[in-house]
Amino acid sequence: MSPRRNRPQGGEKPDPQGDAGDRYGGSQRTESWQGEEWCVRHVAGASAPGKRYRCPGCDQEIPGGAPHVVAWPEYGGVEDRRHWHKACWNAKDRRTSRVQRSRNAPRY
Repeated sequence: MSPRRNRPQGGEKPDPQGDAGDRYGGSQRTESWQGEEWCVRHVAGASAPGKRYRCPGCDQEIPGGAPHVVAWPEYGGVEDRRHWHKACWNAKDRRTSRVQRSRNAPRY
């Protein structure tokens, strides 16, 4: 029996730039929510930047380096992106708007 080869045997070489989903260590897809198409990207914890985000689903903080979901309307811009906990994004249809916010707080 000959030794196993661990090197690729030719074929297509991977793009060094990758796509946007690979860049942040996650995958990207499109989902429908509230009658609108949303781009959803899963961000791995190790590749998440050290910034902190506020989840619009539970109004709690997402610490830097935690795995989470970034979602934005398909035809929205950078300012429309929102960072969600994975569980909050999955439960977005079951949640109600019982979150207490101050009068001047932005509504997501």
